[in-house]
Amino acid sequence: MNQFRKGAARPAMNDPLQAALALRAQGRLQEALAALSVPSEFSLDFYILRGDLELELGRVQEAAESYAIVVIEEPDHVYAQGQLGLCQQRLENWDAAARAFEAVLQFDPHRDEVRLDLAGCLLRLQRFGAALECFDKCWSEASKRRALFGKAVALQLLRRFDEAENHYERLLAIDPYSEEALANMIAMAMEVFELGRVQKYSQRLLELNSRSAVAYKGLALCAIERRDYPAASRYYQQVAELEPGITIPPRESGDAVEYRISRKVFDSLEEARRQQKSRAARAASGPLPR
Repeated sequence: MNQFRKGAARPAMNDPLQAALALRAQGRLQEALAALSVPSEFSLDFYILRGDLELELGRVQEAAESYAIVVIEEPDHVYAQGQLGLCQQRLENWDAAARAFEAVLQFDPHRDEVRLDLAGCLLRLQRFGAALECFDKCWSEASKRRALFGKAVALQLLRRFDEAENHYERLLAIDPYSEEALANMIAMAMEVFELGRVQKYSQRLLELNSRSAVAYKGLALCAIERRDYPAASRYYQQVAELEPGITIPPRESGDAVEYRISRKVFDSLEEARRQQKSRAARAASGPLPR
């Protein structure tokens, strides 16, 4: 039997709700939430409002619990399912969030913003094929950019690199300033060690963002593979300034970082960087007196 009354309610239940709504309209969220602590006959509207207030106050776990009460009682409550999904997403409970978003789409299949959130959860759950299918179902113009980027990411994670690159290029055609797309293309080119593409995409990214550590890492890798240590050290110095932790050498022998950069190469870069600093210092100090 339904324990909540959704129709005509007794005045004793309405007072806390009305008080909370009035306080919320004035921006007094904490007081509005406190108003709901007054003993009364609870309804679905009560728990929805309580969840909304808790979410607005950043009390995400409590909000999730409030919305969960509603969906247990009424699984086809689309608003509560959607809000529960958003809470679980913020809490990084990806499986629970995915279930809530799936419930929303079961009753309202045309909600692309929910489908995008679901696809993001599926990526986190490493269900890449399902995520790709989800992104592919997005149809609205408003979702086009996010869906295209998501499809490219899913294809990349499925190691379908040629298709992923094609989708990233399509995204760049409509959004030439997408640093995320170029950064992923660099990572993908590194994955298959195609240095020409690493170089090309790193230069494109650097044109967009002159302080991109990802771009400098790509250029440093290409220079290292060419044994052009002076150029590599310049890029390496830029990376070191942007990400100081990269200067810490590995403790054990063997590869220093990914993509075949060995301890010996690290030492060569450090030596080249010291020489550059020394030359810069001499140039700055001017000629020595005779």
